[in-house]
Amino acid sequence: MIRVAVAGAAGRMGHALLTASLATDGVTLSHAFEHPGSDAVGQDAGEIVGVGRAGVEISDAIAGPEFDVLIDFTTPSASLNNLAWCRETGHRIVIGTTGFDAQQKEAIAQAAGDIGIVLAPNMSIGVNVCFKLLQVAATAFGDEVDIEVLEAHHRNKVDAPSGTALRMGEVVAKALDRDLDSEGVFVRHGHTGARERKSIGFATVRAGDIVGEHSVLFAGTGERVEITHKASSRAIYAAGALRAACWLIGKSVGLFDMQDVLGFNN
Repeated sequence: MIRVAVAGAAGRMGHALLTASLATDGVTLSHAFEHPGSDAVGQDAGEIVGVGRAGVEISDAIAGPEFDVLIDFTTPSASLNNLAWCRETGHRIVIGTTGFDAQQKEAIAQAAGDIGIVLAPNMSIGVNVCFKLLQVAATAFGDEVDIEVLEAHHRNKVDAPSGTALRMGEVVAKALDRDLDSEGVFVRHGHTGARERKSIGFATVRAGDIVGEHSVLFAGTGERVEITHKASSRAIYAAGALRAACWLIGKSVGLFDMQDVLGFNN
């Protein structure tokens, strides 16, 4: 039995993680917490997600009942604070937070020398299958097609492009031996001139309550291929995160992603 803790329990992803943790065989929700002052503090985790009393009271601190793996879908600063605590206490952590800058990513990599970490911009099994398909498609098409990454999310998402869209671009760029920092095109406005063949374009939509939609377009002369993933529920991310948590129990140290969890990097 894997004992998990959930950070950011009052948020949308927090609710999905609480629900999944309480319903998944082999997993026990041991601890859940929110920032001090949150209305969720002191409430029962099961009751706030509508599944009945679970006997786990939401705390205002990461310290609490013992657990094996922390699952964190919060903000970059909150995730780093929780990571520091996990590193100090020897707890494993699954991080689904996006929007980390280069320095923050380096801090996570350094912490992986002491504890086991799964860091992934998207925990969905389907999205990670798409990552593998993108590698295959990019390798096959090479420089003979134009490549565009399109993504859409709900109006409250604060980072753009999404971490998943950026990861898709990185997978394609790596397969084609390109540098996304120099070849990525994130803004188009006015007279842009003809498209550079090796550029990788990004388009972003923020509207309504869209959970998450991602497409990568490989457009050549006479044909095009689109690899698309559409999420209709945050439950898919929670299920993937729990799968990652169970897998991580077998790893004492190291930095991993969902490709490792699914065995694609073997």
